[in-house]
Amino acid sequence: MIGARVGRIGYLAFCTCVFIFLVAPIIVIVPLSFNAEPYFTFTEGMLRLDPEAWSLRWYREIVENEAWTRGLVNSLVIGVSATLLATALGTLAALGLSSPAMPARRFITGLLISPMVTPVIIAAAGMFFFYTSLGLAQTHLGLILAHATLGLPFVVITVVATLSAFDRNLTRAAASLGAGPVRTFRTVQLPLIAPGVISGALFAFATSFDEVVVVLFMGGLEQRTIPRQMWAGIREQISPAILAVATFLIVFALALLFTVEWLRRRASA
Repeated sequence: MIGARVGRIGYLAFCTCVFIFLVAPIIVIVPLSFNAEPYFTFTEGMLRLDPEAWSLRWYREIVENEAWTRGLVNSLVIGVSATLLATALGTLAALGLSSPAMPARRFITGLLISPMVTPVIIAAAGMFFFYTSLGLAQTHLGLILAHATLGLPFVVITVVATLSAFDRNLTRAAASLGAGPVRTFRTVQLPLIAPGVISGALFAFATSFDEVVVVLFMGGLEQRTIPRQMWAGIREQISPAILAVATFLIVFALALLFTVEWLRRRASA
């Protein structure tokens, strides 16, 4: 009894230490983003909790700076468009891959998820030469197609996993009642696999919103996204405004994780 309790306490202490080790470097960004001084360190006033040492000046700079607002708009436009395209194509691909009659399923599955395992810089270089030959480099459309390629494997994996537990007798019953393939998918399959589709779409959006390497290769000045602007800020002019943007991204990531967990529990129920 005592040994089990000591073991449990030791296990919880170890997990807590690992959690702190992984999360502490990220959490420290949040208070630093409220620094009144243009430094990346805690000032003496901040450590004394002096109100004058804390400020929202870097958040105001994000709102007032045209480069940051343009980057946010570009990230949202490219991210949402790429997510819609990746979700549509990934869901259709997953429906085909889940069919037992699909030939060469393993090869096609490996081909579709290859962007996930390929180093991003290699994929970005290949996309640059390919889309340049099509005249789509340094265009929003080219970035949307490139980001959709990177997000599609997440949709395929999540939807295929959801379809593995799908009862195909439901589609046969719908067909026996006169429903066509499109109506069967819209009224029977899609409502049941919606958690997997939404989860894949969220991962695809997060991949696009966080991507910087492809934007460095293919994006021009008008296609600067938030990660690209942060990269430029680190290289050209170090400003705590980067920490304020990072805080927004941390909040976004937490919201994404909570949403995925909620969808997982809903699917399990």
